Amino acid sequence: MTRAVAPPRRFHRSRLIRVLEDLAVVTVADSRQPLGERLGQWLDFKDAISLYSVLHGGPSGDAGRRATAVAGLDLKHEVARVRAELLDGILSDIQLDPNETSASEALGTQGRIEFTPYNRSYLSHQRSMQTAVNGLRAQLRAVASTRSPALRRLAALDGDLEKALGARERGLLAALPVFLGKRFEQLFAQGAEAGDDPASRAWLPGFCREMQAVLCAELDLRLQPVFGLLDALGTDGAGQ
Repeated sequence: MTRAVAPPRRFHRSRLIRVLEDLAVVTVADSRQPLGERLGQWLDFKDAISLYSVLHGGPSGDAGRRATAVAGLDLKHEVARVRAELLDGILSDIQLDPNETSASEALGTQGRIEFTPYNRSYLSHQRSMQTAVNGLRAQLRAVASTRSPALRRLAALDGDLEKALGARERGLLAALPVFLGKRFEQLFAQGAEAGDDPASRAWLPGFCREMQAVLCAELDLRLQPVFGLLDALGTDGAGQ
């Protein structure tokens, strides 16, 4: 008897990728290239040497000098607090509120609704996320650097990866409002083709919900290294 083989599950699909695919703004093909080779394309020679040194040698210990700044901090509570504040900022943004589209400032000089205010809002949330998440990672690395040798090495590795991949990550995430701008124009055109009154903006509440979904998914993606460090600290048994 031949056993049926299930198709491979896409474990690498992040929530952000799934949201963008659902909106039909990106199409992501499965890569046949091993993860290590793809990651290597993102690293230059100096980055590779630094990472090799951490993996096969010892951490520099620089983060340990900052550990006193977070001594006694409830890390789980701090991560939850920052995440809740960022989520609240997204969901309470009146520009993105589906129920407030009638009061939107998105009308241009020709009476045509424009994407510009939504783009500004998205970029503002991205700046807030980057600042807050980078701060959390630094705090967690500082604590990890005072614990076991394995955690000190992990803290050093995370710091080097942030330096090596940060610019590439920012460049990729900067494309998100571009994709959403295309989605905005697509919905606007569909409404016009359907004969909708432009002043009604019947499609706009749905677009606002889509923007919120993309921002929330981006926040989840940015927080993955934070939760990884937090889990490692918990697994180490050092407590919070």
